[in-house]
Amino acid sequence: DTPRYRRRQPESEPLYQAVAGHLETFLAQLRASDRQLPSHVERELHAYLECGILAHGFLRLRCQDCGDSRVVAFSCKKRGFCPGCLGRRMCDTAARLTEEVLPRVPVRQFVLSLPFEIRYRLAWDGDLVSAVLAVFLRVVYGWYRRHARDQGHADCRCGSVTFVQRFGSSINLNPHLHVLVLDGVYVYGDDGRPVFVHAPTMTDDDVRRIVETTARRVIRLLQRRGMLEQGAVDPLWEEQPLLAQITAAAVQGAVATGERAGRRLRRRLTDPEDGVRAGRLCYAARGCSLHAATRVDADDRPRLEQLCRYVIRPPLASGRLRFIDGQTLAFTLKTPWSDGTKWLLLSPTELIEKLVALVPPPRQNLVRYHGVLAPACPDRAHIVPGHSELTAPEPASQPVDNNADGDRGSRHGHRISWSKLLARVFQIDVQQCPACGGRLKILAALTDPASVRRYLEGVGLPSRAPPLATARIDEQLELDDAA
Repeated sequence: DTPRYRRRQPESEPLYQAVAGHLETFLAQLRASDRQLPSHVERELHAYLECGILAHGFLRLRCQDCGDSRVVAFSCKKRGFCPGCLGRRMCDTAARLTEEVLPRVPVRQFVLSLPFEIRYRLAWDGDLVSAVLAVFLRVVYGWYRRHARDQGHADCRCGSVTFVQRFGSSINLNPHLHVLVLDGVYVYGDDGRPVFVHAPTMTDDDVRRIVETTARRVIRLLQRRGMLEQGAVDPLWEEQPLLAQITAAAVQGAVATGERAGRRLRRRLTDPEDGVRAGRLCYAARGCSLHAATRVDADDRPRLEQLCRYVIRPPLASGRLRFIDGQTLAFTLKTPWSDGTKWLLLSPTELIEKLVALVPPPRQNLVRYHGVLAPACPDRAHIVPGHSELTAPEPASQPVDNNADGDRGSRHGHRISWSKLLARVFQIDVQQCPACGGRLKILAALTDPASVRRYLEGVGLPSRAPPLATARIDEQLELDDAA
């Protein structure tokens, strides 16, 4: 059977229910202790509660043949934890990288995890992230250039795309780097145009030397900046002490607020299992670990797109979170821990606290391009695939998509439309009328509350947003005491 489009209903998901039912309680607890969150974090939390809710506005589509109608709710477009918006961003970025940025050459993924001691600082210090990434890229690019020189190529260039991933598999704050490196170098041919030269097969010794050199240079970087000295200045603590406290606890897998402040997250155990050892092309040194075993061949574009989706995935996968009773949620770990832990148990306010830590600071880029893939590289036009059919204008004979993705009527030339993404990822033609098979066309974007309510009531859809629970400080304290 052909897959059919079904409107996402976030109000039925455990994440939405937890945030809607306890956000005001969480904020009231903070205010009662004379602390508050940064404004950009509060905006992200409240924006998530409007994402996908028809009562906050929508696009109206109608079939040009039979007149059947469909509505598409607006999205929040945030980048912290919203599963819907981050899922869309994931698919959009992966498609563009595969079709327009990454050339048809082999690609190797390097995953660099960093010591616990600096993860807290990396979570909010964008300059430190850039400096650590620059150190790592110099080491990796050096390996490629040395082997290119051994093959007789003196002038060579590397290229990479880096994804700064802020989360671990247990909703913990774990800033680490996923770097997709072109597995070779570009050299200039006889005609002056760049030609790709494949790198030799990477060995375990190569990975070991790369991570050891990276760790040694990162430590020197931290020493030069005075970050390893006792009593070093913490700007985040001075400006936002509450966010600093939540961030530090999120790195350690602990709770920062409420009656359980300072304690580890509760766990649910199963039978113990054998530990997993580091495998091929995976080494650790001085708190840094590097995995370099994933390599995609030049012509395997579907696998490359799948890898791009993986490195930019949302922190919360659909179906991993569920209520086990009215006040406890269970988060299923992707892989059980060596001590048998399979689920993490959180109260709704503990979950919100973890979401707060995942919201990136404003104006901190999470996707970065270097080398021949950087925007300012003079040879980039000869290397990247460039524009593809994904961004080509629609033929005049075809109905215009109008970027039907709930973007409040705006059109972004650098984004793939919502309908194309659904067709690409789920093989769903969202512009096809489910009643007659005709084509749907956008009629209007409704944002006026009165017009939104009048239309939704007329078609029998919920016209009011799910109510937010009021603050219940005393009740929450009793529940925390019981826990």
